[in-house]
Amino acid sequence: MTRILVVEDEPGIALGLEDDLKMEGYDVEIISDGMAASRRARETPFDLILLDIMLPGKDGFEVCRDIRRHGLRTPILMLTAKTQEAEKVMGLELGADDYMTKPFGTRELRARIKALLRRAAAGDPETECYRFGEVEVDFQRGELRRNGIPVELTPIEFKLLSLFIRSRGRVLSRDRLLAGAWGADTFASDRIVDNHIANLRKKIEPDPGNPQFLRNLRGLGYRFDG
Repeated sequence: MTRILVVEDEPGIALGLEDDLKMEGYDVEIISDGMAASRRARETPFDLILLDIMLPGKDGFEVCRDIRRHGLRTPILMLTAKTQEAEKVMGLELGADDYMTKPFGTRELRARIKALLRRAAAGDPETECYRFGEVEVDFQRGELRRNGIPVELTPIEFKLLSLFIRSRGRVLSRDRLLAGAWGADTFASDRIVDNHIANLRKKIEPDPGNPQFLRNLRGLGYRFDG
């Protein structure tokens, strides 16, 4: 199910957005504080973020900047009551993908959300190959190359690496990795995840014993910093 994070501090608007998006079949989470939203967006994978500008803690511009600084490419649709062109330009320059001014119609909002999700699903040419360190991941060919030399990955290892790249900068729990790489109905131990990540590190890390890309956060899971 497509997951949408709605960052909005006006309860009436937040509730209306939640009800409308759930009716469209989306899994919706509401956060009303900018600092909490910034942290949540980094920790949990979302498919799209609806981000208000005027927020307590951190405003929407700061939240957008923080998300992009951590390398997250989650589509961001900014919502604001401000109409000045400079405000819109600032949001887009900070990494927002689209902009809507309150009040807005629900039909237009749904259309813009669907357009952003289609664009994200299609990917853009720059993400068909992803490079970090000595490694290049070719998603079109399903291939990993290190210093230009192909390195054999198992299907599970490739799924894990793809999941880490799509969620780079976020902490992924072992349960999330099991669901993403093995399937939601898989009954497997955390040890299986650890073993596969140990093997993956041997293929992508300059020093597998001191990993710089696939980091273990004790008690939380793993984070990809490539």
